[in-house]
Amino acid sequence: MRAERLRGAGPVLRLPRRRHPFRQGPFSDTGRTRRRTAALALALGGALLAAACVPGTDGSGAAGAGVPGAAATSKPDPSKAGRATLTVWDQEVRGGQNDELERLNAEFEKKYPHIRIKRVARSFSDLKTTLKLAISGNKPPDVVQANQGYSDMVAFVKAGLLMPLDNYAGIYAWNTRYPSTLLNLNRVSFDGRDFGTGRLYGISQTGEYIGVYYNKDVLKKAGVKPPKTWAELTDALPRIKDEGELPVQFGNLDKYPAIHTFGVLQNQAGGAEETRESVFGRGKGFDNEPTEQAAGTLADWKKRGFIPEGANGTGYDDAAKKFAGGEGAFLITGTWQLPDLKKTMGDRLGFMPPPPVKKDAAPVTTGGQGLAWSVTSKSRHPEVAAAYLDFITSPHAADVMTEEGVLPALPGKAARDIPEGSAEAQMVKGWEQLNAADGLVPYLDYTTPDFYDSLSADLQGVIDGSVSPEELSSKMQRSYEAFQDKKRAEAKAEQ
Repeated sequence: MRAERLRGAGPVLRLPRRRHPFRQGPFSDTGRTRRRTAALALALGGALLAAACVPGTDGSGAAGAGVPGAAATSKPDPSKAGRATLTVWDQEVRGGQNDELERLNAEFEKKYPHIRIKRVARSFSDLKTTLKLAISGNKPPDVVQANQGYSDMVAFVKAGLLMPLDNYAGIYAWNTRYPSTLLNLNRVSFDGRDFGTGRLYGISQTGEYIGVYYNKDVLKKAGVKPPKTWAELTDALPRIKDEGELPVQFGNLDKYPAIHTFGVLQNQAGGAEETRESVFGRGKGFDNEPTEQAAGTLADWKKRGFIPEGANGTGYDDAAKKFAGGEGAFLITGTWQLPDLKKTMGDRLGFMPPPPVKKDAAPVTTGGQGLAWSVTSKSRHPEVAAAYLDFITSPHAADVMTEEGVLPALPGKAARDIPEGSAEAQMVKGWEQLNAADGLVPYLDYTTPDFYDSLSADLQGVIDGSVSPEELSSKMQRSYEAFQDKKRAEAKAEQ
């Protein structure tokens, strides 16, 4: 991945969106050949760290006097904090994600017996709905997971609800542990107008991207091999349906799944670069052929029965359970689903980044890193909170995540023991390939403060036929242009 610069601005990224300590996770396999080289997973850390910024800097200057956390100059020692309860809100509710966090929380409490972690775990949708109210109150949580982009992180920063972490990033060497391309996704500009540049307001545990899961048994029954190009995948859909199988499992009751699927279709239609530029506010927007083609493909898949008839009424997790139970040849969703699917499907599960348009070409897909772990501005224990963030994102934490089937942002030593050819190995290899090829495109919902709500609702309309591909493209364009006009007007008014 390459660090880029906004026109006339600071550095911004090119990226785009639980148990006892000795439990063997899904990466353990005592009876099979293990991977013994670091080339697959560790190359990411080594190659990207070369782009990391200098400790103690944030791309826009120091945090500044009077800013919470700005006075921190030495590494906090939680053992000297006295008795404290650290309230943590997160959305790591699925199997492997929940497991790794429970393990790390237990280890943190064991290391600091006088500190108690009060964890509040909510689904992604519930967290988006309730988090702003929670952190706006008189007794907010100390640590929260905040979704990147304008609707959440930027809005929270503008309201003064999150603490800048630049000093802690220098103290804990996050700036050298993480490449700037990843850290920048958790930055918000000094004026609170842009993200991708400015002060640091969070640090992420996990890497993630939207890929293609496949059921090896269903493909074999239909006489289909795992596709190596996007055309091979789409050409296989009618063949799979003719065999009486569902080609693509899909549930969109929660609305956000369609954003992920649509993003993949848009990337495959040639819209990756323009989407990336537009999400960061420097592109032409979404009035283009790839956007219309992606919407048309999604509508066509519904019309031809390639996705379930009642997709808009089926929950995201329910669709994943159906896929794990053998209903569907493909499932297009994020790496976060792998632990739960593998637990049910075992060796029947395969995984890959969306296959490229041309054979042997570099992959491209929607993704980046998991939600940022942030410290609230009214936290009663900011130094303990910062130490907690460092603990759950450490190299040791990366190994715990790997053992639980979760993709760390920077895979560590445990990645060497991933069984060759497993879905987990395919996931990590895909992460390596995407990063090496600069193939990650940001989540579309980062684009404007209301893009998540409007796009998710409009994509439901595309699926049920009430919104045409042309209408979708036009609506996305109007929203994009209106937001850019608003930012320009605000900047002009302040001159």
